[in-house]
Amino acid sequence: MLHEIAHALRLLRLKGTTTTLDLSAIPFGPGDERLLLECLGRGEVSAKLEALGDSHIWESAYPGVWVIEHRNSCGERIAFQVEITRLPSILETRLEDIEEGLLALQRALANLQTDKSV
Repeated sequence: MLHEIAHALRLLRLKGTTTTLDLSAIPFGPGDERLLLECLGRGEVSAKLEALGDSHIWESAYPGVWVIEHRNSCGERIAFQVEITRLPSILETRLEDIEEGLLALQRALANLQTDKSV
């Protein structure tokens, strides 16, 4: 698995190609998953998303290698993957959300202007 991650990291560096490895689909032996996570270690960046359950995202000790775990609202793991990328896709802001954010900010600015004129 570590060789596959190293190969994917080379592809990211040379060609900008991102790779997702579905760890849920791998039949780990007893302790193998824990060993893989220990080998990958933890880097400086992590995030937690709370939407239809919790998602935990953390960069490994190797920049560009991210571990992503999704759990449903009952706490059951529904996805577990390693994503080799500059930024995990789950953390990228969707264009629709940017549009909503812009409209909300414009309304807030308009309200500030209205409040100042009173």
